[in-house]
Amino acid sequence: MTVEITTHEELRELLGTPGPRAAAKERTRLHERDRQWLAASPFCLVATAGTDGTCDVSPKGDPPGFTLVLDDTTVAIPERPGNKRADGYRNILDNPHVGLLFLIPGRTDTLRINGRARLVRDAPFFDDMVVKGHRPVLAVVVEIEQVFYHCAKAFLRSELWRPETWAPDALPTRARLVKEVEAPAESLEDLERHYGPEYVKKIYV
Repeated sequence: MTVEITTHEELRELLGTPGPRAAAKERTRLHERDRQWLAASPFCLVATAGTDGTCDVSPKGDPPGFTLVLDDTTVAIPERPGNKRADGYRNILDNPHVGLLFLIPGRTDTLRINGRARLVRDAPFFDDMVVKGHRPVLAVVVEIEQVFYHCAKAFLRSELWRPETWAPDALPTRARLVKEVEAPAESLEDLERHYGPEYVKKIYV
């Protein structure tokens, strides 16, 4: 029998009350250690939601320090050329609330930032976000409302950073997945070429 949780009271009864440290760890401004974390992080996840409640989580990555700290309460994340779906960006235009999760490879804790976002198509600080000669397509500027560190348990349970647990060949190649799941008109050979060694040369154009 499936037993569903339908109230906040039921949820709290099941999970218990946060300890004093967990309850009090939220901040509204960046600490110097947060700045150092952002300077070392090459990857983050951006969570958004539309006005109808539909959600999106998009990965963003660049060389470490790609997230620019504008001041103690504002950060900017560059957008590079992608698939042009813009799911998360369309959400931001309708609902500015975003959640950010910053990772450092090998670290089992993460930095979380929640706030209000806006899309900027150009600004003087874009000059500080140039990678391999390419300026960002746009930037997500986030006004920080909450910032805190998240504990290591999920990464420890998943053993995410232990290479001996990795299984990249558990599924077919990216090209074969595209061919089987998305059924494009291109042949498998064309897709293998597209996602082959040349692919990495086109990630900024």
